[in-house]
Amino acid sequence: MRTSILLILFFLAPAFAEIQSPPEWVAHAVFYQIFPERFNNGDTANDPTLASEDGAWPHDVPGAWHISPWTSDWYKLQPWEKANGKGFGYNAQRRRYGGDIRGIIDKLDYLKNLGITAIYINPVFFAPSLHKYDAACYHHIDPYFGPDPAGDLKIMRLENPIDPQSWRMTAADMLFFRLVKLAHKKNIRIILDGVFNHTGLNFWAFKDVQKNGPQSPYKDWYIIKSWDNPSTAQNEFDYAGWAGVRELPELAEDANGLVPPVRRHIFAAVHKWMDPNHDGDPSDGIDGWRLDVAEMIGHPFWKKFRVFVKNINPDAYITGEIFWDDWSAGKYMDPKSWLRGDQFDGVMNYRWAVAMCDFFINHKKKISASAFAARLKKLDQSYPLQTRYQLLNLLDSHDTDRIASHIVNPDLFYDKMVTLHDNPAYDVRRPRDDEWRILRLMALVQMTFPGPPMIYYGTEAGMWGADDPDERKPMVWPDLVYETETASIGKTPRPADPVVFNRSLCDYYTQIIHLRNSQPALQTGAFEFNYINNEKDQMVYSRSLSTDRIYIAVNNASQKDIISFTAEAGIYLDLLNGKRIKSNGKMLNAAVPAKAAVVLKKVVL
Repeated sequence: MRTSILLILFFLAPAFAEIQSPPEWVAHAVFYQIFPERFNNGDTANDPTLASEDGAWPHDVPGAWHISPWTSDWYKLQPWEKANGKGFGYNAQRRRYGGDIRGIIDKLDYLKNLGITAIYINPVFFAPSLHKYDAACYHHIDPYFGPDPAGDLKIMRLENPIDPQSWRMTAADMLFFRLVKLAHKKNIRIILDGVFNHTGLNFWAFKDVQKNGPQSPYKDWYIIKSWDNPSTAQNEFDYAGWAGVRELPELAEDANGLVPPVRRHIFAAVHKWMDPNHDGDPSDGIDGWRLDVAEMIGHPFWKKFRVFVKNINPDAYITGEIFWDDWSAGKYMDPKSWLRGDQFDGVMNYRWAVAMCDFFINHKKKISASAFAARLKKLDQSYPLQTRYQLLNLLDSHDTDRIASHIVNPDLFYDKMVTLHDNPAYDVRRPRDDEWRILRLMALVQMTFPGPPMIYYGTEAGMWGADDPDERKPMVWPDLVYETETASIGKTPRPADPVVFNRSLCDYYTQIIHLRNSQPALQTGAFEFNYINNEKDQMVYSRSLSTDRIYIAVNNASQKDIISFTAEAGIYLDLLNGKRIKSNGKMLNAAVPAKAAVVLKKVVL
């Protein structure tokens, strides 16, 4: 009944909910992105089975199948994979490693110690694929992420999925809410991936459409191009899929966004995850949504979505994946249409990531320090002021090369699905020491820029990999012993690369994350470029809040140098190493190692 009441109240919601200010906590947050199937296997008793893959590509049944060893050489085919003779690309989609909700719970202390204050989790709803972007339903956590898959599947079979009153809590649902509770106790917030443009082939409504054709009560939920003619041997049933992908049937829209029955169903599921007890207290629910391929759903739906979400929890964060700029052609989407205060609080800041790669990584396509500054100024001006501290500043994600491998392979377009199948010359090796220094420098800039930083799982542990599927390797943990990587599917010979938890890099990430968390000026302070030298590949920018002023001097060159810039008289503390530097009121001379930066704050004596 409470769900029905909330849905009724949504249509009566006051207009102020549409233009509510973004949540203040986001500006102070450090996000960590978890791809759940590959983060940590906390419960081997719930590991996926071959039957759990039914409905996911490649839609056949191999002669043999096993859970993949967590610590195995990534490109090496297991015996059962060799036996089917279909190669790495096929088998990578078949693989399951057993990551689950218990695995995330078990690592909350690790994330807390790292300094993380918010977790973005890739899809966790019931789905057959490893990535879960092909939902079978929106209102249950995947049973194989929970402690009792068989029991959960039984519960789900007894429900009427269109009727929220029939929904019951599964063991996986309850474990997920325990994760939320434990995270909140550690002052860590949880946001989920909302995939509302499309479903999977196993989604209960789509299966009914397949079975009953035009007689299905859900026939208007999807974009049906043609129905099957039972009098012919051929199956003429055809439908629109996301970006033409038939694995992902696209949900139907009208002039008001997603059609009303789809919208009502999605809102009922959203309510469950945000206020599980339906008691008006959202503290035991999730803290927001990251919305997948958000630009592919019309603005009217997102306006309604914002009203609905903010009426459940005014402090919830809504961020969109606006990811379809054609950077190679210089064509960019205008994000303002989503960021006027009536839809999203922020977006994933891929434009920022592209500029970072162009300045710090690229060789032939490298931009100068002044071009970098100009691009970021233009980017900043393209967003409304209220969203400046709401944009997720990421370097990599589940959709891109890992940033460590991007450094090894400069001058490639950011996220053009550059797999070894597309580019056999792609170098899959582990980065060298000089390349890790570039990653450290980029991470420090990430932690000192306006907008909450987001770390993709394992970046801090020294993981590397090309685009999908290679950026989705199992997490490297310090207590596990991994096989050395020697196998490859590319044409470029590779060395034998030890796979170990990079303690030094993780300690560095911990240091700079805690630096950001301890300095309000690095979170919400004003931003300004103070010095740029194209010839030396140097720049200085500052963050200012109240009487605090912090200078970040960046040396992007391959040799150490003295960076001299104007700063008021006084003593400045290097917040990374504790050293003190004096300014005479004219120039501050900072010694900066190659591919490094110093963070200087004036000491109040």
